[in-house]
Amino acid sequence: MGIHFGVDYYPEHWPRARWETDARLMKEMGVQVVRIAEFSWFKMEPSEGEFHFEWLEEAVALLDSYGIKSILGTPTAAPPAWIIEKNPEIQPIDRQGRRRHFGGRHHDCQSNLVYRAHIRRFVTAFAKRFADNPGVIGWQIDNELGNSHGDLCMCDSCKRQFQKWLCEKYGTIEVLNDAWGTAFWSQGYNSFDQIGTPLITTVGENPSAMLDWKCFCSDLIVDFADWQVQIIRENCPNHFITHNFMCFDNKVDYYDLAGLMDFVSNDIYPAGHWQKQPHQPDNELAACHDVIRGYKKKPFWMMEQQSGMAGWEIMGRALEPGQMAAWAMQSVAHGADAVVFFRWRTCAMGTEQYWHGILGHSGNPGRTYHEAKRLTETFTKYMEDFEGSMPCPEVAIVHSFRQNYALDIQPNHPQLQYVEQLHKYYKALYDKKIPVDFVQGMDDLSQYKLVIAPLQYLMTPELEQHYMDYVADGGNLVLTMRTGVKDATNLCMTDCELPGRLGELCGIEVPEYDCLLETTGGVLYGKKEYEIEKWCDIIALKGANQIAEYSTGFYKQTPAITENKYGSGTTWYIGTEPGDELMEDIMTYITHACEIETLGTAADGVEMMTRESDEKVWLFVINHTADEQVYHLHGMYTLLEGEREEFLQPYEVQLFEGYKRRK
Repeated sequence: MGIHFGVDYYPEHWPRARWETDARLMKEMGVQVVRIAEFSWFKMEPSEGEFHFEWLEEAVALLDSYGIKSILGTPTAAPPAWIIEKNPEIQPIDRQGRRRHFGGRHHDCQSNLVYRAHIRRFVTAFAKRFADNPGVIGWQIDNELGNSHGDLCMCDSCKRQFQKWLCEKYGTIEVLNDAWGTAFWSQGYNSFDQIGTPLITTVGENPSAMLDWKCFCSDLIVDFADWQVQIIRENCPNHFITHNFMCFDNKVDYYDLAGLMDFVSNDIYPAGHWQKQPHQPDNELAACHDVIRGYKKKPFWMMEQQSGMAGWEIMGRALEPGQMAAWAMQSVAHGADAVVFFRWRTCAMGTEQYWHGILGHSGNPGRTYHEAKRLTETFTKYMEDFEGSMPCPEVAIVHSFRQNYALDIQPNHPQLQYVEQLHKYYKALYDKKIPVDFVQGMDDLSQYKLVIAPLQYLMTPELEQHYMDYVADGGNLVLTMRTGVKDATNLCMTDCELPGRLGELCGIEVPEYDCLLETTGGVLYGKKEYEIEKWCDIIALKGANQIAEYSTGFYKQTPAITENKYGSGTTWYIGTEPGDELMEDIMTYITHACEIETLGTAADGVEMMTRESDEKVWLFVINHTADEQVYHLHGMYTLLEGEREEFLQPYEVQLFEGYKRRK
């Protein structure tokens, strides 16, 4: 496509006389694309059927004259006040039964058919107007679907759609009663019409009902997006369609949403005030990029790459010199074909006045602008070669929104978080310079030497068999605590010991367990004692070998981590949450056993990642620290960009090229 660096631009926030200055500065910075108009519904339709696209056409034409193409955003994340005045029922209702009102964004119920009629009218006119515009190359549907929605909507429209969804899933109310276990607390239903949205109860809630509600809400968001996708496809067949995802956010199953898109995009803000300070760890950022790549199994775009301090009422830390460029190239290293910085100029109005951009409030080029300019000057010439190439890891981590939903409902331990568990296993690999893919459990796993499947809490016979077949055929699998606890409807497994049929695969049973509330435990591995957290499965060996044992509790000297040969492969069962030291050492043991290759050696904070084409391998070495660092590569590569091989300046990015080994 030849488009690799861009900015998010809001010409409606600035005088018309400023636009050409912006376009000129963008061109000089190396900007090739802008995302535009995703929050401009009122300016384009100030009253029903009165369309004013002229200002946007003028902006698109001006940008195009400077060689800058436009991605148009459908502005359905912020319906204007006149729609709300005419149809107040569009505003969502929260779990307390309270109406949420106009004045922010996403003040809409996505099941509401009146709102969808407004969307059809506007998006159809919008798409027709720009279908043949030479400055437009694609569309972003809505904005960060699932974000800003709070509890999602609980209105009567959503209730009716939920009832319909349940009827289609279960067929009869008797089947639903069994699936939800409604015999408990006299919660049985005579008809689907009796089922409401999950408003706040006096005490407790049905875990099976809540799982279905979360899955319904995800399906509703996907359907809402598809509603717009079909309009764009019909009217703009030559334009691509994407949506800006948000890493691991779980209001919508991104694997399903990705199926609608030509490619997925991502928004990421490492230095937001809500992150770990002073910024989100580099391993967590890397995991975000890898999971985004996994949603579509192809390269992605960064539609909002942080360029300055971020925050609404409270701001995060300032980015250090070089940090923005390092984060941008980290995105590229993990599979981004384009990086679009948020935002072009820091806004002087509204909620995001302190969400800083490439330019500050003054509009004058400063440190950030010149850093971005150096970045594009250095790497644009390589981006065309990278386009379409992908990382090719030997290791995969299984990720599931349904597992996430179920553990959000009943986390078992108050600090147990599904995504945090993924990050813990990911970090152990990242620190060893081992690339990782994220996959769904039922994906083809045969290409991976090692698959790590944390917290397989919900289990189906199909998934059990899939894992057993993978290991039997020579695969290596890591399973963890809280595996096989529930069935697909979120009812506890019965008439078997945990982890159910996977006990055969693991060579163990788990007849008991312990929740480590307000305490930690210990594990003896080799001759060293390690700290563990949150949970202990109390394991009985049924053919497996013990490789670590508990050193605390009434179950001390019983297995904590086991290894079992099954068919041509091996399964490890980790019955606890390892502390950092144990995680590092046990993953060293497992990756060595699986003969996993590492890219090199370096201190924490130095990242190594590769992208591969049919012939070439590009290796990125990124210093995420403010200190000089040294490193050593495993393999033969030629330095393309960087001051000195095996030595890194603070926040330096080095690029190497190599050739794939023939198998």
